[in-house]
Amino acid sequence: MGRRSLRRIDPSLDLSRHLLSLDALTPPVTGEAVFGRVAPLEIEVGSGKGLFLTSAAANHPANHYLGIEIAGKYARFAAARLKKRELTNAKMIHGNVERLFDEFISDSSLAAVHVYFPDPWWKKRHKKRRIMNPTFVRHIERALEPGGRLHFWSDVEEYFQVSLDLLARETGLVGPQPVAPRAAEHDLDYRTHFERRMRLHGAKVFRSQFAKPSWVA
Repeated sequence: MGRRSLRRIDPSLDLSRHLLSLDALTPPVTGEAVFGRVAPLEIEVGSGKGLFLTSAAANHPANHYLGIEIAGKYARFAAARLKKRELTNAKMIHGNVERLFDEFISDSSLAAVHVYFPDPWWKKRHKKRRIMNPTFVRHIERALEPGGRLHFWSDVEEYFQVSLDLLARETGLVGPQPVAPRAAEHDLDYRTHFERRMRLHGAKVFRSQFAKPSWVA
């Protein structure tokens, strides 16, 4: 299922505190640098409409959350969602996530990385564009602090299994640890909008999490 059209964003909303451009940032990107306080930092890869980012920030105010989205209109939409909730512990970055991890994220600096329903790039000649690739999964391992977690979900079983094999081959992350589905308590009680669509249509969702060993320095 492709992305659906977005509702119009209120042009009067001031998104300056919730929407960042990767080109305007100075490395390293840390919670203290972006939010002005020291707290665990989590990054979501490809935030889409920002449901996860908004819910996580509201439910865990002691943590910092950064979402990154390469599509400008989605980055703005997610930032507007954060603005409307007046969430001060979450921001959106418009830019390329591989560049973010390669140039801006320090070793052992993240409490968690969230990768939910990345584009499967179905055609064989396009599979090299998949975000779950050898270089990126090594960046995830490097960036996670000891005990930090990677959350990876997909609705495509082939991509899910290939990614699990890739993580086992390229990293020392411990997993996969299964993640059991739970019943939604309300209409937006899903990890992402994409999960909501999949589950309402009866489609299967493949969930996993990995942990960086706590004894790694």
